[in-house]
Amino acid sequence: MPSLDADAQHIAAAQQLAIDGRYLTDPNPRVGCVLTDASGHVLGVGHTQQAGGPHAEVMAMREAAAHGHSLAGATAYVTLEPCSHHGRTAPCCDALINAGVRRVVASVSDPNPLVGGQGFERLRAAGIEVVVGPGADETRELNIGFFSRMIRKTPWVRLKIAASLDGKTALTNGVSQWITSEAARTDGHAWRARASAVLTGVGTLIEDDPRLDVRLVQTPRQPHLVVVDSHLQTPASARIFDIPERKVWIYAAHRDEAKASALEARGATITVMANADGKVDLGALLRDLAAREVNELHVEAGHKLNGSLLREGWGDELLLYLAPKFIGEGIGMANQPFADGPLSTLAGALPLEFRSLDRLGPDLRILARISGRDAF
Repeated sequence: MPSLDADAQHIAAAQQLAIDGRYLTDPNPRVGCVLTDASGHVLGVGHTQQAGGPHAEVMAMREAAAHGHSLAGATAYVTLEPCSHHGRTAPCCDALINAGVRRVVASVSDPNPLVGGQGFERLRAAGIEVVVGPGADETRELNIGFFSRMIRKTPWVRLKIAASLDGKTALTNGVSQWITSEAARTDGHAWRARASAVLTGVGTLIEDDPRLDVRLVQTPRQPHLVVVDSHLQTPASARIFDIPERKVWIYAAHRDEAKASALEARGATITVMANADGKVDLGALLRDLAAREVNELHVEAGHKLNGSLLREGWGDELLLYLAPKFIGEGIGMANQPFADGPLSTLAGALPLEFRSLDRLGPDLRILARISGRDAF
């Protein structure tokens, strides 16, 4: 039997394979698989492909077969429970059983209620030894959007903000390009690329007319675009419509037929979801995005929409880029309060936990998560 150290080593390799597929698999989870013989020699490796394509286990099995390796008595190291249902592909647990695999080491159970332990049960019923746990935290973190969608029924919401060291996101005249360096902007595109969708507000479209696509890193897919636009003020000429390979979803509080027709002619899907205040219901929007299979939602918006998401409890973490500049008077990150009215005590401050701190060129990147938000 392989040692615990060998299990950790092969699961770590499977984790790296899952990371290699982080831009590809959406809306499926990012999964890696390593197949070894009884002596621990690697027979095949693979990671999950695009939706509808082979899962990690099948990719690893194909590589093993291409090299003439039998899988009888093999061990499969996989970062997520092998699926047990017919979705876009056949069940992976059946493929492992039919191949004669003797042992499966998996990081964590699949949160999808269509799987949820049934894959492990099928493997054990076939006489296969199943070990669960190594690499669980890493798998969950890499797939936090998938876990969020399956368990909370909402995407994982990440707010990206670029600011000066004194907290300003733009000048008083609205100019914000470019506060941070090219290195930070490239990194921001990498975070866009791993998201299912990018969300912005109509104010950002009117002010900057951004494309909000992925250009600075290689990616096999473009994230969809979501616009919060209560009164359908999105210009039909906006550059967001120039990316044909993605969907544009506009959420409004009111429907104006003339405006809606012009936007729909550009390919937009318009959904009306109003709250009691006559604005877009953000909670309903997020639940609807989950139904559209959005795992990670990457927010690039102004301080008003950011403030609303955080104040209403829908933001999960902040991806903050800080440039070594002092701007002084300008628009700040907290111009829109994160709570109802000024705080009277510091106990009411929004609690955050630093997840990482990295230097990118001259800038700092801080990933900070709202305390307790990932306890699901």
